[in-house]
Amino acid sequence: MVLYLDVIWLLNFLIDSILLMMTALFLKRHLRWWRIFSGGFIGSLIVLLSFTPYAHISGHPLAKLSFSIIMVLAAFGFKRFRFFIGNLLMLYFSTFLTGGILIGVHYFLSFDNNLQSSMFLASVKGFGDPISWVFVMFALPSAWYFSRSRVSSIETVNIQYDQLVNIEVEINGLKLGLKGLVDSGNQLYDPLSKSPVMLISSRGLEEAVPEEILQLSEDNEDMMSGNHSLSPEWEDRVRFIPAQSVGKKSQLLIAFKPDTIVIKKGEQTWPCKKGLIVFQNMEFSADGTFNSIVHPRMMTAPPLRNVS
Repeated sequence: MVLYLDVIWLLNFLIDSILLMMTALFLKRHLRWWRIFSGGFIGSLIVLLSFTPYAHISGHPLAKLSFSIIMVLAAFGFKRFRFFIGNLLMLYFSTFLTGGILIGVHYFLSFDNNLQSSMFLASVKGFGDPISWVFVMFALPSAWYFSRSRVSSIETVNIQYDQLVNIEVEINGLKLGLKGLVDSGNQLYDPLSKSPVMLISSRGLEEAVPEEILQLSEDNEDMMSGNHSLSPEWEDRVRFIPAQSVGKKSQLLIAFKPDTIVIKKGEQTWPCKKGLIVFQNMEFSADGTFNSIVHPRMMTAPPLRNVS
C-alpha cells in the first residue's frame, strides 16, 4: 500500500484552513489570511506527527485539544478568555457540522450495508481510500457553502423574530390583530403632525376591511384624480403622506388616523398615541410571518407591563 504523505498533509492543511475560515465567518471575526493559513498549517502538523515515533501521541484527545488551542491562538490571537473560548468552541462546532454533512452526504449517495467490513478496511488503511479523499476534497467546499448559508439564514430569522411584535389597531369600529416587523428603514412621517406611519398589508384582510379601502390600497390614483371617493367616516381620517421609493418618483400615500394603536411584545405594551396607518395591497413577508411594518418611533415611549 502506498501513502502519499504530501497529498494527505496538503488536504489536511486545506481542511483546517477552511474550518478556521468558517469559524471567523460565523463569529464575524476580521479575517487575516496569513493567520488563518498559519493556524491551518499548525493543525496539519498532527498528520506528520502520525509518521514519527510519537504517533501514539497524535491520536490522544489531549494532543488534539492542544493542537486546536494553538490553531485558534495563531488564527485569532488572545484578547480575553471569553473571546478565546468562543473561538475554540466555534471551531469544534464548524468541524462537527461539516463532518456531519460530509458523512450524511456520503452515506446518502452510497451506503454500504456491510459496515463491519468498511470499518475494518478503514482501520487497516488508517487514512482511508483514495475515493474517500477525492470525495472530501470536492464535497468540503459545498459543505462549507451550505453551512455558511444556513447559519446566515438562521441568524437572519433570529434577528427578524427579535423585531416582531403583536399589534392591535382599532379604527371606525374595525379591530385588527396584526403581526408587525419593527423596521428602522421605515421613516415615514406625517409632515404636519410628525406622526409616524405604519404600513399594513391588505392581503388576508379582505373580510375585515371595507371594499372601498381595499380598492384604495390597490391604487390610490383614482382618489387623487377625484374618480374615487370615500364614505364620510373614512374621509375624515385621511392624511396624505409624501413618500419615495427606489426607482420611483415621489408619490403620495393615503394614510388614516386610527382610534388606537397598541403594540405588544412579551410582557410589554406600547400604546401609540400618535400614529397613522397605510393599507397597501402587497405581501410584506413571503412566508406570512408578518403583515405590517412598524415605525420604530412608535415604540420609543416607556413600555407598560401587561397585567395578567
